[in-house]
Amino acid sequence: MLRLPLGIMSGRLALITSRIMRPDDANIVGNVHGGTVLKMIEEAGCIIGTRHCNTQTGDRCVAALARVERTDFLYPMLIGQVAHVSAEITYTSKHSVEVQVNVVSEDILSGAKKLTNKATLWYVPLSLQNVDKIIEVPPIEYSSPKQEELGKKRYESQKIERVETKERNDDIITPVSLPERKTKEPFTVGFSQSSLIHLIGPSDCTLHGFVHGGVTMKLMDEVAGIVAARHCKTNIVTASVDAINFHRKINKGCVITVSGRMTFTSNKSMEIEVFVDADQLVNAEEGKYRAVTAFFTYISLDTKNKPLPVPPLKVESEAEQKRFEEGKQRYLQNKAKRLADKEQKQ
Repeated sequence: MLRLPLGIMSGRLALITSRIMRPDDANIVGNVHGGTVLKMIEEAGCIIGTRHCNTQTGDRCVAALARVERTDFLYPMLIGQVAHVSAEITYTSKHSVEVQVNVVSEDILSGAKKLTNKATLWYVPLSLQNVDKIIEVPPIEYSSPKQEELGKKRYESQKIERVETKERNDDIITPVSLPERKTKEPFTVGFSQSSLIHLIGPSDCTLHGFVHGGVTMKLMDEVAGIVAARHCKTNIVTASVDAINFHRKINKGCVITVSGRMTFTSNKSMEIEVFVDADQLVNAEEGKYRAVTAFFTYISLDTKNKPLPVPPLKVESEAEQKRFEEGKQRYLQNKAKRLADKEQKQ
């Protein structure tokens, strides 16, 4: 990945990175995995967040990902295209940094460019001397009082949503073995439900010895993609990701279980809930804990990348029906927001 020097964008620190998309970044039909894009977004956010937090004297620190706001995949990225990722710090509180990231794809043969992703990430700076110590964040200069006020509103809003999300963390996705799937009816939650187990090694981790947020998000996207593909048996791509909340750190040597289940389907989209549970092998007394949660939305495509109808989800219990109705509400809210944003631009 090419990393350009830090610059100034609207009076704030900015970073631009670029990388060409390779075959191992994409699925079998050439669409770049959503997890690959999310990993690039997080890398850019981590770099600029860490650099900013180390501009002051005192403890050296590294920016740890706490939350990713909703991310829309506006256009699919393909093998051979260049991804340009730009990151900008837009708000700082006493102990957190807001970074806004844009991803632009470039066809280097024609020169055509498209905005593919916009994301907002929140980081907290952790001391290199003490991983449990959060460092105070240096303030940034705002171009106007209104920008600072809007940033504060976003900060307070995400704090409330993180608290609400934690209340769901006792929910469990029961593993389903492959032999049992043969008896499951197609298009049910149990039929497509999937899990992945991964040992966190040194290459997955930051200087602190805990996992990079981008690594976790890439694994979550892989599991969600398997669930979506099992449900509709077609080529699928990530359409959007609702807020990803990082509740607890995952340390080197942990075994993580990434589990996904279908919660809602519309005519052309699928919502998959993904949990990441961590289990410390060395300190087994602590037990397994919920580390990350998110909702991924996928669409089904034909061989020409045109949307296909999605088979309806067959719910079999009151709990599945409840999750379906909650997913429907999220779908309708997001649809209304997209229409409102479209009207504002016209």
